[in-house]
Amino acid sequence: MSLLPVGTSLPVGTSAPVPDGGSVPAAPAAPVGGPTPAELLDFVRGTAADSALIASLPLDPEGRTWVRLAGPGGSEAWLIGWPPGTGTGWHDHGGSHGAFATASGALKEDSLAARLPTEGWKTLELTEGVDRERQLTAGEGRAFGRHHVHEVRNESGAAHAVSVHAYYPPLPLMRRYSRTGQVLRLEQVERPEEWQ
Repeated sequence: MSLLPVGTSLPVGTSAPVPDGGSVPAAPAAPVGGPTPAELLDFVRGTAADSALIASLPLDPEGRTWVRLAGPGGSEAWLIGWPPGTGTGWHDHGGSHGAFATASGALKEDSLAARLPTEGWKTLELTEGVDRERQLTAGEGRAFGRHHVHEVRNESGAAHAVSVHAYYPPLPLMRRYSRTGQVLRLEQVERPEEWQ
């Protein structure tokens, strides 16, 4: 397994604001080929089972930590440590499909079972029944498609969680959202140079 440098807390508040005009920017079209979501799920599950790799991740009591991994077939992969009570907030993956698996601890995922338009909006009212939630404990994972919108968090009050994530194509951008009730609002767009 190839490791890249360790980072500290993922930037959330330092990203670019939503572009003028207030609409969701479109991500580039996905390239043909590359690993499928199922292949990425196999990779993240296998990597999450590598106890020496998981133990090598430095854990910070206050902020998420991460190490970039060499993903299969040109994918982008990350090993992420989650202190108690931390999370991602609502976001998407800029048109990339992917997978993640919990290596230790437990993570909760809230997601939307609806395909959102990829551009031309800043605020959407979600219909009833689109919310999904799942708890992923050590060894469990899930794959997702190009239009997946979710938030992931460690709800434990005392224990770190560690997870492995992979995306293809490598993330061209991430859109971050706020949510109040059934209203989802685009807040910012992050580019790769902001988290690498």
